Amino acid sequence: MLTEKVPVGVMSSVVAPEKPTSNTMGPKEVELILVKEQNGVQFTSTTLAAPNQNQANPSGEEERETWGKKIDFLLSVIGFAVDLANVWRFPYLCYKNGGGAFLVPYLFFMVIAGMPLFYMELALGQYNREGAAGVWKICPIFKGVGFTVILISLYVGFYYNVIISWALFYLFSSFTSELPWVHCNNTWNSPNCSDWADNSLASDIYKTTPAHEYFERAVLHIQDSNGIDDLGRPRWQLTSCLAVVIVLLYFSLWKGVKTSGKVVWITATMPYVVLTVLLLRGVTLPGAIDGIKAYLSVDFLKLCDAKVWIEAATQICFSLGVGFGVLIAFSSYNKFGNNCYRDAIITSSINSLTSFFSGFVVFSFLGYMSYKHKVDLDKVAIDGAGLVFVIYPEAIATLPGSSVWAVIFFIMLLTLGIDSAMGGMESVITGLIDEFKFLHKHRELFTLFIVVATFLISLFCVTNGGMYVFTLLDHFAAGTSILFGVLIEAIGIAWFYGVDRFSDDIEEMIGQRPGRYWRLCWKFVSPCLLLCMVVVSFATFNPPNYGPYMFPPWANMVGWCLAMSSMAMVPLYAIYKLCTNFNLSFFFLEQRLAYAITPETEHHLVDNGEVRQFTLQHWLVV
Repeated sequence: MLTEKVPVGVMSSVVAPEKPTSNTMGPKEVELILVKEQNGVQFTSTTLAAPNQNQANPSGEEERETWGKKIDFLLSVIGFAVDLANVWRFPYLCYKNGGGAFLVPYLFFMVIAGMPLFYMELALGQYNREGAAGVWKICPIFKGVGFTVILISLYVGFYYNVIISWALFYLFSSFTSELPWVHCNNTWNSPNCSDWADNSLASDIYKTTPAHEYFERAVLHIQDSNGIDDLGRPRWQLTSCLAVVIVLLYFSLWKGVKTSGKVVWITATMPYVVLTVLLLRGVTLPGAIDGIKAYLSVDFLKLCDAKVWIEAATQICFSLGVGFGVLIAFSSYNKFGNNCYRDAIITSSINSLTSFFSGFVVFSFLGYMSYKHKVDLDKVAIDGAGLVFVIYPEAIATLPGSSVWAVIFFIMLLTLGIDSAMGGMESVITGLIDEFKFLHKHRELFTLFIVVATFLISLFCVTNGGMYVFTLLDHFAAGTSILFGVLIEAIGIAWFYGVDRFSDDIEEMIGQRPGRYWRLCWKFVSPCLLLCMVVVSFATFNPPNYGPYMFPPWANMVGWCLAMSSMAMVPLYAIYKLCTNFNLSFFFLEQRLAYAITPETEHHLVDNGEVRQFTLQHWLVV
């Protein structure tokens, strides 16, 4: 109660001291007490008012924006994780590695590594409300891994946007009465082109199909290049398509999650509509059932092959999108009390189910192609870009109303690619503007800088020899380096920050402490699996190639430099952190290490000699 009197008939507004809340990260309520005195009698009324989300907090920084709706976040995560690889990679792996039997190692690694790592990244970003680099205020010496994943996402953007530009080129080419990849009588066709009319010719290794020549000779113009050292100028057609993609990305990202959260309502849902339509059409084609049977055929003997298990583990890591910093960036815009555990289970499950579902679509058409051309399924079952830009367009071209089906299919590829590209860009933008605070006020300009820089480097991939640059980037940009990044991330959180402390953070957010299963996976199972995968990745490395073309040694060196440039951020930043505490003598290495591995909010404990990481209990607790 306020005791100070105010003049008669005058109303005053007083702000009472801030009410304490358990969540220091979120907005706080203030109590407004209105006091009015009339004829010697005081009347009071009390209301609680929440401050504007965009106003400055006591530290002078603006409150972090949040998703407009919960569904915006879920669709963004699903849209990023469900990408082109779900269509062109998983179904082929399943078919090649024992059909339905492949689901055994796939689901096994999904449960012991995929979901735990997915959950870990969502919780890490949501609690700390920072991008991939800023979250490492919990253990500053590991901030280098944040820059590692930001660099990887940037590198992937250099060539991933090119795939979307190919899809856009095909989409424009589909608006015609007869698709251009049907016959061999076009100006770009070579004498080796075969219409599959003669099966003996079709089996000739020197013969190619119209669809194959359209992709390589009409779209890529690879026949005009002798290799990676003979790139030529950018093709204006693909450059124009790439520019359209960049413009779409910019206007989807320039205002942050408020705009990207609306775009994913289309880009994340459209693929499911198109996949369903294509499946309904595909199962009516002759030979479709045989293709689906081959996709699901069970060969448990394949499980005795270690390579099958390695490919399942690798597919899980890449399919879910951990290690790119995207999940951390997206979840950092969640409300503090959001149930990230439920989100992790839902979105990771949807991603895997989408991969499995897309296999029915793909193999119904592959079965049809096998039946139509009277060849074994192995002849048409391929993965990678050849599946979606050669085999599938060829199958669509044989259907009644082929132009309509082609338009539908390439719209699906566009939407699959756009939201994944948006996620990668958001990881870079959020990670850097959170680390360098002055960029917050210039997000639109900084976003423009990132997309333009990406466009300029991507131009190398739309030259005559651009496919060689694309292959080199695809091979080195996010292979071993992404596995290494996730490994260091898991070690930093579970061992140095502490799995018990991380569990406390999650309990503070959602009111429920992670079970022992999750804690064991974070501390032991996932790091051990990732370590094995990194070792195997180095041990089984094969130089890249494009068909018969083998890359020169200098190109492989450039590729390794690209991969090492991201991985090197971890030791380089750790050395920097140990050497830049000017308040300590260089010889006090123990104190420097203590500051580097202790959360920034607890540096005062280090001054008192209290360092949790220097106790045995910290390393043993689960």
